[in-house]
Amino acid sequence: MTACRPAVEEHIQACLASLSLECKVHLLTGASFWSTQPEPSIGLRSMVFSDGPSGVRGVVWDERVPSLNLPSGTALAASWDPDLAYRYGAALAAEARDKGVDVVLGPTINLHRSPLGGRSFEAFSEDPLLTAELASAYVRGLQDHGVGASPKHYVANDFETERFTANVEVDLRTLRELYLAPFERAVTEAGTWLVMSAYNSVRGTTMTENELLNTPLCTEWGFDGVVVSDWTAVRSTEPSARARQDLAMPGPRGPWGEALVDAVRDRRVPEDAIDEKVRRLLRLAARVGALDVTAPSTASPPPPIKDGAALAREVCAAGMVLLRNNGVLPWPVGGPASVAVIGEHAALSRTQGGGSATVLPEQISHPLEGLRAALPGARVEWSRGVPVHQGILALPLASLTDPDSAEPGLRARYLGADGQELLSENRRAANLVWLGTLPEGITTVELRTRYRATETAAMGLSVAAAGQVNVLVDGIPVLDTDLAPDGTSLGGALFAPPTAVVEVPAVEGNELEITVQYGVPEAIAAGRVAAITVGTSAPGWSVPDGIAGAVAAARDAEVAVVVVGTTARLESEGFDRADLNLPGAQDDLVRAVAAANPRTVVVINAGAPITMPWRDEVAAVLLSWFGGQEFGHALADVLLGHAEPGGRLPTTWPAAEADVPVLITRPEEGVLRYDEGIHIGYRAWARAGRTPAYPFGHGLGYTTWEISELKVAAALPGHPARVTVTLGNTGDRAGRQVVQAYLSKEGSAVDRPARWLAGFASVHAEPGTRHQLSLTLPARSFAHWDNGWHTEPGAYTVHVGTDAEHLPLSARISILPT
Repeated sequence: MTACRPAVEEHIQACLASLSLECKVHLLTGASFWSTQPEPSIGLRSMVFSDGPSGVRGVVWDERVPSLNLPSGTALAASWDPDLAYRYGAALAAEARDKGVDVVLGPTINLHRSPLGGRSFEAFSEDPLLTAELASAYVRGLQDHGVGASPKHYVANDFETERFTANVEVDLRTLRELYLAPFERAVTEAGTWLVMSAYNSVRGTTMTENELLNTPLCTEWGFDGVVVSDWTAVRSTEPSARARQDLAMPGPRGPWGEALVDAVRDRRVPEDAIDEKVRRLLRLAARVGALDVTAPSTASPPPPIKDGAALAREVCAAGMVLLRNNGVLPWPVGGPASVAVIGEHAALSRTQGGGSATVLPEQISHPLEGLRAALPGARVEWSRGVPVHQGILALPLASLTDPDSAEPGLRARYLGADGQELLSENRRAANLVWLGTLPEGITTVELRTRYRATETAAMGLSVAAAGQVNVLVDGIPVLDTDLAPDGTSLGGALFAPPTAVVEVPAVEGNELEITVQYGVPEAIAAGRVAAITVGTSAPGWSVPDGIAGAVAAARDAEVAVVVVGTTARLESEGFDRADLNLPGAQDDLVRAVAAANPRTVVVINAGAPITMPWRDEVAAVLLSWFGGQEFGHALADVLLGHAEPGGRLPTTWPAAEADVPVLITRPEEGVLRYDEGIHIGYRAWARAGRTPAYPFGHGLGYTTWEISELKVAAALPGHPARVTVTLGNTGDRAGRQVVQAYLSKEGSAVDRPARWLAGFASVHAEPGTRHQLSLTLPARSFAHWDNGWHTEPGAYTVHVGTDAEHLPLSARISILPT
């Protein structure tokens, strides 16, 4: 934990002593959606929070204020590189400082318990050790440069279905060894300044009231920072105030305020509890430079991230996982003479998952663009393949004219209850979101634009929003409907709202005057949040025609690159996935192209596992995840061998959904039972005796390796063990390898996984060189929880290799009794 200087602590205590009860309570609820309350009398300014964790959006969701779009959490985790995670955090710190942000709401360090988790793309992995290593580095990267990190969501929020209300039933050993472990390391090793409490309940108590906020977080781990709620997660006055919950967000309304002042005066909540919350809040303010103190600031200068786009490109390549390669990759020097680039995702890829993690980059490099730029002398042709994207595609800026200013874009008018215009502005996108930034008093948002049609056809004019929608085209009403969201989730209403479609005749080159009037429901307008998209129905076309066109293109090209992936309706905050299949007829597309061209490379643009029934029929499979704004350029780097696909799987990828040992994300009668205990991910696969398509830790790279000479030493309980191996690059290219060490214990008196990750290390080596690698196995790797941490003495087996199933070296390691 990064301690404040004694003089700072004395100043904080003096500030606290000068505040009235009313003032102290006032500080504990946000001032707005993204900021805390200031208190000028003690030199406290407001602190600004921003969504992360793969970019810093700032306080506005606004296309006119772009942000760096780094690859998503699974892409970073696939690098298995804590040093890269540190630089990733430092880049976010630079972005945060540029935007006046004090706290980034990330990293997301929930575990991949089930591949159906809708938000898995945002989290790191299925393993607590790998997640903890990356989380600690990410937190240090932010906080070493004066910006607070907020690891989330504490704890057991590994699903989206009923996440506001569901109760997770999980035993204490599983909590300690799996779900709490990454948070523990973020506190004890990285000294995180905040932790975000989750919406869900654990063992019958909602997390903002849960004793877990005190023990182990504060009492055992020594956390002295702020527990900030997930937005609207504080839903009580006294129980949450008596708990270790410190800050209720957003504001200014909430369940504390005057009700909490009364509870303190009536001695239903001790004032000491309020003082401790304020003390922690002021300590955070001192750390980020929001509190005037006599001691100099401890924050470092802004990090030297001169080119965030270059880092995004590096992370994307480092996280790409080469799952299969029959020798077709990398392409030879100079590249192929002709490339058939196939699939909707090739021209309209996903650089990030949906939900609060969304940022709006200034520009995006898609695969088609990246390959054309990298192969200027080659024939690079695109075939769209089969329909994939569903729902609505926002009207493109290039086709829109603001009728008032004649600028590109739309005219947005914000109207009050009496129809009076409160604000008018030009917007440069047809998909708009307001998170705490909708002007107060707004009941209607009106969007007007002149849309220049791109073809002569019946256009499926579409609107996605939650609330009353009226649409006029050339002054004529064409739609009047009330769009009710599925369920009661605010996330669903904002990030996956219902859609209405109306057919409108259009003539290529002609303009249509489109007016959309959106009546914002009072329930969400009160929080100054809203979302609306004006667009067209995702184009549909004949699957046979699309496949035929792709096959013809593939036959006529030296190589084929098929980019497949998921959609915003499959991977996003707010809902879990229904299955692990690629949407549409993408599987059929891949098989047909592979049959037409034996040099077919399939690129998977998804944030979490999908099934690949065709994986043995193609020349190569490259997993690119949600690759950030430089995805296309990074993909070209990897295909041409300018960069190695350096990734290793942070999560097991199944051959079939039925094989997955732990799958359920849907609570039953409000309860989600983690009955599998400590056996999730590769642990569960080993326990079930099932073989996945690609195991945890798998990744091929572009060279070959030999691993030998394993040496281990005995260790005392409570002390780390040391393991050394020799790694040789036996190929003809430089490359990077990740060596992984797992433990097992036969005849244990404790229920244990068949094996579990205990350490890892990587090396970059030139061809023909050999390197000795040292791995540290933390003492905790040998311990289990049973009302305290205990280490069973005796012989353990350490297994060393390159993934959870390919472990050619093993040796006994003895843990001596104390």
